[in-house]
Amino acid sequence: MSSPVIHVPPSAAPSPLKRAAKGAARLAALVGVSPVLASFWLSAAVRGRGLALESRSQLLSLWPGLTGQYLRRAFLERVLARCHPSVCVEFGTFFSQPGAMLDENVYVGPRCTLGLVHLERDVLLAANVQIPSGGMTHYFNDPTKPIREQGGERKLVTVGAGAWVGSGAIVLADVGKGTVVAAGSVVTKPLPDNVIAAGVPAKVIRNRFEAPAEGEA
Repeated sequence: MSSPVIHVPPSAAPSPLKRAAKGAARLAALVGVSPVLASFWLSAAVRGRGLALESRSQLLSLWPGLTGQYLRRAFLERVLARCHPSVCVEFGTFFSQPGAMLDENVYVGPRCTLGLVHLERDVLLAANVQIPSGGMTHYFNDPTKPIREQGGERKLVTVGAGAWVGSGAIVLADVGKGTVVAAGSVVTKPLPDNVIAAGVPAKVIRNRFEAPAEGEA
């Protein structure tokens, strides 16, 4: 007996009343998060914006539900390089780099860890996705020094418009537009547009718009 399937319809455009309610909620969230914003700018002047962002986003990540979504967005809109008002960031997610950019209709699932990343329009990240600032945040080539003393580099990682990254994936390189990254995959090299990729390291399985081969999921 096959398992039941629940079909979820696409999101409908909000009514004028709903848009007005959202506007009021955004204003209330800005008022509510203003003490955190003030402490962020004070800390940033002393410790730098990166450390100030990391600690405040960790704090706000712990606020559950819809209220938490609004508070996080109100904060991130004012401290990241770009954060569109339509962005949704779920519980447990935090940011470490103020240069991060989140475009229109981006969804970030619970418990994600994001560094220097550009999530383009309509990107979906499932739960527990990790996108650090590239794959060389720590150098390790000098055997005479501990890794912690060798420095590293931060590189902007771009996830292209409309891409979907599955649960638990680790993304160290760019992901093309419209591409699907399977759950648990590790992206170590750039992926092209409109493909399905999976594995450790992630490899292209097929073009997203081709019919799967017989016996292939």
